[in-house]
Amino acid sequence: MANSKKTTSAKAAKAASKVLNDGRTGKDSKTAAGSALSQKVSSNKKSK
Repeated sequence: MANSKKTTSAKAAKAASKVLNDGRTGKDSKTAAGSALSQKVSSNKKSK
């Protein structure tokens, strides 16, 4: 898998999340949504 510096916008990530949570969407849609979310930069900024 190639390293990609492209990230998913917050708006696109929210839409992808809705697709994954919707039981009526197909396998291809869920695959694309999962791919989009995997490229989302985490906004979780917890320090240890």
